[in-house]
Amino acid sequence: MGKGRPRRLRRVPYAPRLIVMAKSPRAGRIKRRLAASIGTIPATRFYRACLAHTLMRLGSSPRWHTVLGVTPDSVAATLWPRTARLARLPQGSGDLGARMQLLFQRLPPGPAIIVGSDIPSISAREIAKAFRLLGNADAVLGPAPDGGYWLVGLRRSPRVLTPFAHVRWSGKHALADTLHNLKGRRVAFAATLSDVDTEDDYRRLRGDWERLIPRRSAR
Repeated sequence: MGKGRPRRLRRVPYAPRLIVMAKSPRAGRIKRRLAASIGTIPATRFYRACLAHTLMRLGSSPRWHTVLGVTPDSVAATLWPRTARLARLPQGSGDLGARMQLLFQRLPPGPAIIVGSDIPSISAREIAKAFRLLGNADAVLGPAPDGGYWLVGLRRSPRVLTPFAHVRWSGKHALADTLHNLKGRRVAFAATLSDVDTEDDYRRLRGDWERLIPRRSAR
């Protein structure tokens, strides 16, 4: 396989899969809400560092297959060379819920978890715990302090659930709306972690993300 070309999605029956949702890390196209407060260059530097370390921490684990869910779809084969060994799937169009639903439906059979790429304190330990919880549940959610969630997983057996209809994203109702859609299902909860969307998040979690950036780039 040529350098820089992504692996095809391996159709291993019932293998656990972790999807890391990622945007093409181009200045001006990522973390726009954060960039409006702290500037485009610091926001881009943060995102690139956090995404790179998320993939480094989670992508090499033999306990699951890591898949990169990318947007826009056109960057599926050329995100950047260091991710060449990872299978990739385009996120498609629509709101966050529609794109996550599509990713869940496109995977081969087996439990699957989706996480974001802007969570500085994410760890393989927490992902492993979430997969264990999913063994006895229909869905697993990782709450965020702002009322959203940083992780969502589905058992996907005997069918793929559809928990994202009419969810109010980017606000305090996202977790509650998703739980409403999962009423009557067995839902487990992973650890509570924070992503970085606002300047307040950026300042509050400084200790978590600053260590991700190489010293030569932290000036």
